[in-house]
Amino acid sequence: MPAVPISLLDRSRTRSHERPEESLRATVHRAERAEKLGYHRFWVAEHHGVPGIASAAPTVLMAAVAAATSTIRVGSGGVMLPNHQPLVVAEQARTLAALHPGRIDLGIGRSLGFTSGVRKSLRVTEYSPEAFDADLDELLAHLGGTGPVRAVPEVDERIGVHLLATGTGLAVAARHGLPVVVGGPALHTGAGLLATYRHEYRPSQPWPEPRVTISLEILIAGTVEEARELLLPEAVALAESRRTGVFAPLRPVRSTELDDYDKKVRSAVERQLRQAVYGTASQVHEQLTDLVRRAGADEVLATTSTYDRDALAAADTALAGLDLRR
Repeated sequence: MPAVPISLLDRSRTRSHERPEESLRATVHRAERAEKLGYHRFWVAEHHGVPGIASAAPTVLMAAVAAATSTIRVGSGGVMLPNHQPLVVAEQARTLAALHPGRIDLGIGRSLGFTSGVRKSLRVTEYSPEAFDADLDELLAHLGGTGPVRAVPEVDERIGVHLLATGTGLAVAARHGLPVVVGGPALHTGAGLLATYRHEYRPSQPWPEPRVTISLEILIAGTVEEARELLLPEAVALAESRRTGVFAPLRPVRSTELDDYDKKVRSAVERQLRQAVYGTASQVHEQLTDLVRRAGADEVLATTSTYDRDALAAADTALAGLDLRR
């Protein structure tokens, strides 16, 4: 079997001691390293009004990443369709593809803003599955040159659209003949859903076969304990956000500090860690191989963040050296 490609998603996580622009520059630098290490894709995210994430304009950041690299595929993980007009998304993607032919991906999601204030500012407080289906239809038509108006600039290539999917999203992807990116709880409990996706998949011109990318946090370090410590800043930030409504910049966190948090936060941290894959290179290789085989995955997308940028760079280097096979 051929090797399973590994890619990176960078959310431009801010740090407590940094200015936001440093996080954006660090994303671009990480993409440059990822290209040298041989990663398949480098994706950026979309989050609005979140102090802990500097990536609010994914296509703008994609442009910066693509300009700083030359071979790695660059994409979005993802552009949230509720926040944008399909024609605008298509024209932004086509502009990027014209400037960087053969390298642009378009990951599409349907998440709304993190808070009610953000949703109100985005003018999207409700968004039904039917609305998403219609917007996705229109986006695909614009990208394929069959939309009600011409999306410019015209490009020769067909831009690859990937759907960030859960249960209902998998069904949408199957109907449209789109590859899926699956993460979170659905990755560990969704074997039946993935089987249904493959069974109901309708082949499309760019994607004649179903395709599954699994997305998760992956951290390689010298020991399991060290890897777990490196994952704690992100896990704690996420756990606290569910209580406070604020996704804060990353700050150093040690295991010995967890006792200072309430039971709900500690439980959420442990739940987050259970969904991650971490340890030494050999341990991570074994765990990822098992996940890839159980999900029938065609690609792995690592979404890892940690406070220590040097440790993250070392983990990226170690992960790039793994040879994953189904």
